[in-house]
Amino acid sequence: MSLLEVKNLQVHYPVKHGVFSRVKAHVRAVDGVNFSVAPGETLGLVGESGCGKTTLGRAIVKLVEPTAGQIIFDGEDIAGLSGAQLRARRRKFQMIFQDPYGSLNPRMNVGQIIGEAIDIHRLADSTSARQKRILDLLRGVGLDPSHVHRYPHEFSGGQRQRIGIARALAVEPELIVCDEPVSALDVSVQAQIINLLQDLQQQRGIAYLFIAHDLAVVEHISQRVMVMYLGKVVELAEARTIISAPKHPYTQALISAVPEVDPDSKRQRIILPGDVPSPMHPPTGCPFHPRCPLAQLPRCSTEAPALREVAPGHLAACHFAQ
Repeated sequence: MSLLEVKNLQVHYPVKHGVFSRVKAHVRAVDGVNFSVAPGETLGLVGESGCGKTTLGRAIVKLVEPTAGQIIFDGEDIAGLSGAQLRARRRKFQMIFQDPYGSLNPRMNVGQIIGEAIDIHRLADSTSARQKRILDLLRGVGLDPSHVHRYPHEFSGGQRQRIGIARALAVEPELIVCDEPVSALDVSVQAQIINLLQDLQQQRGIAYLFIAHDLAVVEHISQRVMVMYLGKVVELAEARTIISAPKHPYTQALISAVPEVDPDSKRQRIILPGDVPSPMHPPTGCPFHPRCPLAQLPRCSTEAPALREVAPGHLAACHFAQ
């Protein structure tokens, strides 16, 4: 059984203009996405900037209101929930943000930042139990408990991200959406945070939706990888399979751009022509066809490819993936 199941999720932003703020068009940030996450699994999510990765992550935890679709978490559709009903279920899913400084309140110390969620969900029976829980969380993410009264500006970037992780863990969630949690950190610190997330997953059985640009990081931490382009999922498969044998031309181009350590490697860089189209006016048919080296007209410009199984457990949205 899936912990999270997303069905035909859409997030469209209205573009208004004029004195009467009439809706001129819609930005289709997420446009009909389907996937699932199993308990304890890490699903990696990759794609270019502006493809809708962060919007999708925020929609899943209801920081962005979906336009349409279902977000079925633990058997319940939470897409339409709000207020007290949503707050009660938010304990089950949390988010780690990309900016480890901007996501922390500079006027609150570490104990207050972590303790806020504990207070909201009433997870401690007494002040001493609350304090013990906070100190245990700090130890669990590799921070000194004596720093509980320090403020975010007194920590390094890696330490601030550990605080963000501790805050997410405070309510014992079953799913954490990690929105590029290591992209703003040094390479050595990135490895520490990745190892920490993996250790916590083994200890607590947490599932991750891991959003990132770095394919090497995604391959290392994920069991499966999902690729997005212009608000749509174009490929989904096991991590090793999608890196070694990508089926979609866009995924092939992404992987070709990863720097090679071996100077004798014969991998050829795939240069895509043009720019990413506007999500306000996406191309008809396959959204990738204006830049695709395999596109065949008029089929690719008029017929949108379905995300289908092209190999066992391997899905791709391309007419010629096989």
